[in-house]
Amino acid sequence: MNSVVPLETANPATRSALPRVGVLLINLGTPDTADAPGVRVYLKEFLSDARVIEDQGLIWKLVLNGIILRSRPRTKALDYRKIWNTEKNESPLKTITRSQAHKLAAALSDRSNVAVDWAMRYGNPSIKAGIDALIAEGCERILAAPLYPQYSASTSATVCDEVFRVLARLRNQPTLRVTPPYYEDETYIEALAISIETHLATLPFKPELIVASFHGMPKSYVDKGDPYQQHCIATTEALRRRLGMDATKLLLTFQSRFGNDEWLQPYTDKTMERLGKEGVRRIAVVTPGFSADCLETLEEIAQENAEIFKHNGGEQFSAIPCLNDSEPGMDVIRSLVLRELQGWI
Repeated sequence: MNSVVPLETANPATRSALPRVGVLLINLGTPDTADAPGVRVYLKEFLSDARVIEDQGLIWKLVLNGIILRSRPRTKALDYRKIWNTEKNESPLKTITRSQAHKLAAALSDRSNVAVDWAMRYGNPSIKAGIDALIAEGCERILAAPLYPQYSASTSATVCDEVFRVLARLRNQPTLRVTPPYYEDETYIEALAISIETHLATLPFKPELIVASFHGMPKSYVDKGDPYQQHCIATTEALRRRLGMDATKLLLTFQSRFGNDEWLQPYTDKTMERLGKEGVRRIAVVTPGFSADCLETLEEIAQENAEIFKHNGGEQFSAIPCLNDSEPGMDVIRSLVLRELQGWI
């Protein structure tokens, strides 16, 4: 079970007079181990979610259990090993999310009635473990904070689904709030701009353009009303305004396609191929939809897409780190949480 991040406490009389409030930071998830069995358990939970793969019919179950879970875990385990935090024997996503929780707890240490914990939607520590830990701390109110800047049913909504499932089993439920998406939040856009400018200043070359790569989703999901694509567009347009760049210098693409359906375009990998062939030699890639570096940023972008770009004529490629637990990144999380805790603290 996950342990609640300890906070400094005020005197007992003051603490008892205030309702105990819990903050649960939630990210997507990660395998517990960088091997085929660990990845298989993670993929089964992830791909069995009807928010992620909406058609969970017999054909999909046969494909999932008869093909995907027999072959894909071995190849994905190799990818995880490329980025694995061997010192802690865990994925970078878990390392970073834990650090974000600890730093948020430190930033809220003057709020004696607030406890901070963290969880993953898939894998461990689970949302149930996080909620149980906060309740054990005496929290009567919980703020669930999905760390997804852009809303989608396959990320933000499924977090809410799981939180509600956990609460549905409780007789004495805590009061619940959920942070909204923050795709156009000024603090978020400023943090992205600062991280880009800071990173570019360290490079031995000047990129000819920047690619903003977001996680993709099937086009059919957007056709059914998911606002994710519009949120990604809004983030990119706000970032362009802040950086003083137009659509030819800050491109929007979508990565991580899965299956044979049409996904949101333009595709990141195809864009890397095209740019290299068109004579672009120096680029940088930023991933604004990820609050912490993970397999999709550290392996898919920084390694796989870098190789695609260079194989097609590109020469210099740089992946800009996610906001992670940097000072600008923590400014985003702290401001979001404090805004949504108004009236509770």
